[in-house]
Amino acid sequence: MRIILLSIVFSLVAEVFSQPIRINQPVRFLALGDSYTIGQSVENHERWPNQFVDELVKLGYNVEELRIIAQTGWTTSSLQNAINQQMPIEGYNLISLLIGVNNQFFGGNVQDYTPQFQSLLQQAIALAGGKPSNVFVLSIPDYAYTPFGNGNPSISAGIDAFNDANRFLAGIYQVRYVDITPISRLGLQQPELVASDNLHPSALMYRLWVDEILKYVEGELNIMEKASNQPGIFFSGDRLMVGTGPWVQYSIFSMSGSLLMHGSLEDKQENGIQLDQLPNGIYLVRFKDVRGNVFTKKLALIG
Repeated sequence: MRIILLSIVFSLVAEVFSQPIRINQPVRFLALGDSYTIGQSVENHERWPNQFVDELVKLGYNVEELRIIAQTGWTTSSLQNAINQQMPIEGYNLISLLIGVNNQFFGGNVQDYTPQFQSLLQQAIALAGGKPSNVFVLSIPDYAYTPFGNGNPSISAGIDAFNDANRFLAGIYQVRYVDITPISRLGLQQPELVASDNLHPSALMYRLWVDEILKYVEGELNIMEKASNQPGIFFSGDRLMVGTGPWVQYSIFSMSGSLLMHGSLEDKQENGIQLDQLPNGIYLVRFKDVRGNVFTKKLALIG
């Protein structure tokens, strides 16, 4: 197997995928949503926004503020009313949006939801200083996969329809879309992922959401651009070798954005990253240090 590192000249598909969630420091995070964001049936520190900022702190980010505008039972119109009542909302450089499950639950239709979600997304971008890369959208979880939902396929079909709408709009506005719906569909198979109310996510499921979000986080002001800061990379057989330096994690993605390999570089800087399990093709290899600095290269495996 021949291994070739390519310069970063992304195709259209790769460019869309490569748009990360940009984080400026200090981090001032505003989370917009409903029961999933306010953390119904879990402790405050177990909410996904709280777990998310805890992880950012561990990565070395300076988190100055977390604010949540969300309540159980809110629809898109409820959230819009709450935002309007709390204006002006200023100074936030990271904003999340997760809304729509109650539109579906209360019998709303996608035709009404779509322009309302679009308005909220536009407002979120405006509140983030007009930067789409400082906003991310989470997909609506599927509550069919809870004891309350009891595997009802009509619920899943409805959730899929609403998610098709918010995913499309996120793409139009070039906002990172984090699909946590597949994680939510583990709820009946793994009961520990459901809270004690038999409907909402547990702290453990929220942790899995945070892991998914963190895949796309990059520091706005800390991206390594100088050659002297780039990791030394060379090859030994079918292994990708990484020189010593500050890099602590590696991830390898397909060009469609699927995470294929991920791990610590603690022992890989001596033993290398084994690539023989990957078929021939083009991949993105991403290195990250403890402060969230990221370096990305294209990788071509040719038989």
